Amino acid sequence: MRIALGISYSGSTYEGWQSQLSRNTVQDKLELALTRFAVQPVRVMCAGRTDAGVHALMQVAHFDTTVQREDASWVRGTNAFLPADIAVQWARHVPDTFHSRGSAIARRYAYVVLESPVRPSVEAKRVGWVYRPLDGAAMQQAIAHLVGEHDFSSFRAAQCQAKSPVKTISRIEISQRAGYWRFEFEANAFLHHMIRNIMGCLLAIGQGRYPPDWLADVVAARNRKVAAPTFSPDGLYFLGPVYEDHHGLPARTAAYDWLP
Repeated sequence: MRIALGISYSGSTYEGWQSQLSRNTVQDKLELALTRFAVQPVRVMCAGRTDAGVHALMQVAHFDTTVQREDASWVRGTNAFLPADIAVQWARHVPDTFHSRGSAIARRYAYVVLESPVRPSVEAKRVGWVYRPLDGAAMQQAIAHLVGEHDFSSFRAAQCQAKSPVKTISRIEISQRAGYWRFEFEANAFLHHMIRNIMGCLLAIGQGRYPPDWLADVVAARNRKVAAPTFSPDGLYFLGPVYEDHHGLPARTAAYDWLP
């Protein structure tokens, strides 16, 4: 049978999602916990790999097993073997045709950035940081150049393995609560470091280093060298994939509620 899991984790101490020889990745910790609970080897596939330092509020993964367990048992039993900064939020039995990556029709990310003259302390590694004031109106004007289908080569990391740089961003929302800014992105897919590179540009515009229309020139150039430097992974959260309703999977977890 096939089981889908919704997982949240703090990525601060891990080398990203994907399994590494160091065994210090989220995938490694999750597979070890599942193997111990199921008492048989378990290998998982995820909806979207995250880089070192990137967090997830609802990563979705699936695996196949012959072990019979209730959905709630997969949650409680797996969590008993996971470190404190990784937790299974939900489990569902799904058809064999479901694939955590292939069945996703969109993916969502959020960046949380602290605007403050002093670096973060309690929120260290959980928020990005800028010490210059941000112009929200300028950033709102700039995002108009990103929404829709574009060639995002200017925001693509050199090691990106995607077959095409053309992606469709359906939504970008910017909101502010006191000194915290939240940037939310939804697209059919993202290139490697695409959001971090976009954030570098948006924050440069927000701090007055470039006008909003500069972003249109960056997109048109299709050249990574013309864009701003890659922003820190601190404060980047994978909100989760989007699936069609007939899959019957949760669209969110309670972990969303604490973000500014």
